[in-house]
Amino acid sequence: MFHKTIHTLIAALALAAGGAHAQTVEVRDAWVRSTVPNQKSSGAFMKLTAKEGTRLVGADSPVAGITEVHEMKMEGDVMKMRAVSALELPAGKTVELKPGGYHVMLMDLKTALKKDSAIPLTLLFKDAKGVESKVEVQLPVRSMAPGAAMPASGMKMH
Repeated sequence: MFHKTIHTLIAALALAAGGAHAQTVEVRDAWVRSTVPNQKSSGAFMKLTAKEGTRLVGADSPVAGITEVHEMKMEGDVMKMRAVSALELPAGKTVELKPGGYHVMLMDLKTALKKDSAIPLTLLFKDAKGVESKVEVQLPVRSMAPGAAMPASGMKMH
């Protein structure tokens, strides 16, 4: 009985301590695009909402040799992609990382990302005071965005 009480007390204290460092960034609708064998890169997408102004300054995943925050945008008639050192997350505003825009690029993949599996991703944030925090997520592997339109019946996908 005594040991059970001590374990319950330790668990309660650990939970209380964790609550003092509540997540400052909410991650929703996260996913990563599936790959085919020998494909060496993919993109991860999600919605980020910060309680206080902060920046996404990096990411890491054991499935990739290189993980960077990237921006895609049109420059004239050409779609350009480049790494960014930080992505601003204004307080209370949802910033969407999506295909064709900001995203997390996973490069030098160590394995194919199979549909209906999941991969770990750690996001690194830095607040206005320079304090770093991490959020660890499990990203479901999908071939397309959640809720994306499927082809109409009778149409073939190639």
